[in-house]
Amino acid sequence: MSGSITMQTTSPHDGAFTDALAGARHVFHNLSAGELVEHALLQGGAHLSDGGALMVDTGEHTGRSARDKFIVDEPATTSEIWWGEVNQRMTPAHFQRLRTRAEDHLHRGVVYVQDVFAGADPQYRIAVRLVTDSAWHALFVRNMFLRPTPQEQEGFAPHYTIVHAPGLHAVPAEDGTHGGTAIALSLEQKCIVIVGTRYAGEIKKSVFTLMNWLLPPHGVLPMHCSANIGEGGDVAVFFGLSGTGKTTLSSDPLRRLIGDDEHGWSAQGVFNFEGGCYAKVIGLDRDREPAIWQASTRFGAILENVSSHGGVIDFDDGSHTENTRSCYPIDAIDHIQSDGCGGIARHVVMLTADAFGVLPPLSRLTPQQAMYHFMTGYTAKVAGTEKGLGAIPQATFSTCFGAPFLPRPPEVYGAMLKSLIEEHGVNCWLVNTGWTSGPCGTGQRMSLAHTRRLLNAALGGELDGAVFEEDGYFGLLIPTEVHGVPSHLLRPQHAWADAQAYARAAGELLEMFAKNDALKKKVASGRA
Repeated sequence: MSGSITMQTTSPHDGAFTDALAGARHVFHNLSAGELVEHALLQGGAHLSDGGALMVDTGEHTGRSARDKFIVDEPATTSEIWWGEVNQRMTPAHFQRLRTRAEDHLHRGVVYVQDVFAGADPQYRIAVRLVTDSAWHALFVRNMFLRPTPQEQEGFAPHYTIVHAPGLHAVPAEDGTHGGTAIALSLEQKCIVIVGTRYAGEIKKSVFTLMNWLLPPHGVLPMHCSANIGEGGDVAVFFGLSGTGKTTLSSDPLRRLIGDDEHGWSAQGVFNFEGGCYAKVIGLDRDREPAIWQASTRFGAILENVSSHGGVIDFDDGSHTENTRSCYPIDAIDHIQSDGCGGIARHVVMLTADAFGVLPPLSRLTPQQAMYHFMTGYTAKVAGTEKGLGAIPQATFSTCFGAPFLPRPPEVYGAMLKSLIEEHGVNCWLVNTGWTSGPCGTGQRMSLAHTRRLLNAALGGELDGAVFEEDGYFGLLIPTEVHGVPSHLLRPQHAWADAQAYARAAGELLEMFAKNDALKKKVASGRA
């Protein structure tokens, strides 16, 4: 099936709108950024930095609550959903009870309504309405998604409504949840309910999950990736998990940014789902990443869980969480693709932060290798990125580089990418933004300057006629020489002082890949 999205919408007078608003003392509809900042300051729990960014604290939840995500088990969709740890079942009765409680909670006070679009391509765009009692969350949605024109606002009819009550806690015995937090999606009611968490990323990723459900039947591949476009119109997409460099590497002054995190790939090309950026900013440096720094420190930006001292931002302070975030509209960045759309991707780049230090900084993938790495979704976590992690890095595998956001089985998305790569002869690359010369703690982090140089060489055609050699461990093809990058860094075994230590580390990572492959086969066969 292909073609534009068509679905039933709700008007401002229908239940999806009025149920969450009836009885509220004050309803503020589509306030400006300045007005929402003012309201957030008056509500408390927020303050301005010296440059005007709105600084907020999300409390207990500083990241996504993966175990608290639910999809309502409804007859029309149950057979198509990838049920399991990612998509947990919620009964329609439990969802209705939770939704009613959330709406009743909103009735008691001030309500903010924000109307936005998801999807830069009008053919696949959906209308989303946020109803919340938090002004800064309304600003988050205003920053992150596509704002309707004044004419579009007049006739705005949402396809989906988000009922957002972060101060309300679910009751497990009544709502069918595990605890006080819940992120629940009803495809039949066209409604998302979020309670018990102030982490704004839950709103963003709920809409992404929704797009991952809606687009595949229309022949559009939804992707957890950033994307940019060169002067010649060549589009590159960058798949990667959090912390691998999607935002940083796609914000390249030599190329125009399409978007930093979520995109669709249709028969016409690649398009952004969003109108803003949600960058991880722990350790953000003004000199190394000036565009992101500038966008994050201006008025209208939101800084989540970032510390400040006397109003002066401290991006290096991770005492509350390493997952500090900046939310800003994409037009706060120079060199953007203003319409959020590009042509067919010429390059697919898969990013991994290999903390074991054994993968090369850049390698060319065959289509078969590209599919393997897409379905594997490997990166590694190190101490400091999550509570409870020890000194030894932990391998992480997230199929399609976004398993937590896939409502359909991964094979659906994998088959679509395989078809696109084959049809368009796409160049595929694996880039390690992690460690070299040894593992985390012994080696050193890949230089951003070297990574940019390698990517510019790959995307600009410099490597089209280059000589490549197989690495001997992972079957990866590595360029033997790239101008501006020390040759010993290109082959990681040459960067290690101890060749035997490298061989042991590479073997251990290969074993981790093999164990992950075996686990996936067990899950697929129903034996896990």
